[in-house]
Amino acid sequence: MSQAADNWLDRRSLRRKLGFWRIIAIVFALLCGTLGWVAANGGLTSRNAAPHIAKIRIEGTISEDEKLMALIKKVGEEEAVKGVILAIDSPGGTTAGGEALYESVRKLAEKKPVVSQVGTLAASAGYMIAVASDHIVARKSSIVGSIGVLFQYPDLSQLLTNAGIKVETIKSSPLKAEPNFFNPASEEAKSMIRRMILDSYDWFVSIVDERRPQLDRTQTLALPDGSVFTGRQALANKLVDGLGGEETAIAWLKTKGVDGELEVIEWSPQTETVPWWLSSRISSLLLRIAGLGGSNADSTLQFLQERLLVNGLVSQWDVDSLPAERN
Repeated sequence: MSQAADNWLDRRSLRRKLGFWRIIAIVFALLCGTLGWVAANGGLTSRNAAPHIAKIRIEGTISEDEKLMALIKKVGEEEAVKGVILAIDSPGGTTAGGEALYESVRKLAEKKPVVSQVGTLAASAGYMIAVASDHIVARKSSIVGSIGVLFQYPDLSQLLTNAGIKVETIKSSPLKAEPNFFNPASEEAKSMIRRMILDSYDWFVSIVDERRPQLDRTQTLALPDGSVFTGRQALANKLVDGLGGEETAIAWLKTKGVDGELEVIEWSPQTETVPWWLSSRISSLLLRIAGLGGSNADSTLQFLQERLLVNGLVSQWDVDSLPAERN
């Protein structure tokens, strides 16, 4: 009888423990679901119903980022947002990505006053996005400009020749899939690419001309030679409207009727998960195996992801070499 009682007590204790862990599992599932919903809706700050100034960061290599464009649209629809600061720190990226974000910012500016605050860099497509706003401020030592377009491709023909590899190609017409990695580009292929570049360049210049009425046509045509400028030089050349940081951006918003005492709340898009083979740990390990490891591995990885893996016409300014490994 005593043993049966002990067994009953043990089973009862086990049921209690199982019930406890079931509750923990349910709470955990609800928490994960809530966090997922919050992430899908732009973060906790985006749900703040109190009047505020929204800050949107545009950083790194520019691409046609659907999540960022959706976030910009959501900011425009949020009644609590009274003004917007675009915190830009970008060397540029794809021309199509810059165009898409430019259009998104223009739609936002139809609903809210928008000011661009340049940090370290707003060059090429980064500057393209900045001119979509109603006002641009930059630090005195910021880098601004690099108005232009480029197209890059590697020529591996000599490497293949040295390795004894010959690539045969059969195609429907001479300019199909030109230029390519395996043969030096023909003059006809270079001319084709040059025409595309100049057409996109003309479009880039036209939006600078449209969005910067401070510049006359002669000045506009003189500036887009690919040059970059410090913030002070950019102000003198009328590429930006003022010098300073977030406080200067807020001061301009005040001139548009925005309460300067409002809290500045950063809105963030849902973070993108990357394939396992592009995760930083796996990629760094592969780079070390390839002999590109050490303290330089992360810099090498960033270069490969942000520069060599960018397709199409590019509007980007940066140093065309990997950072040197430091002792």
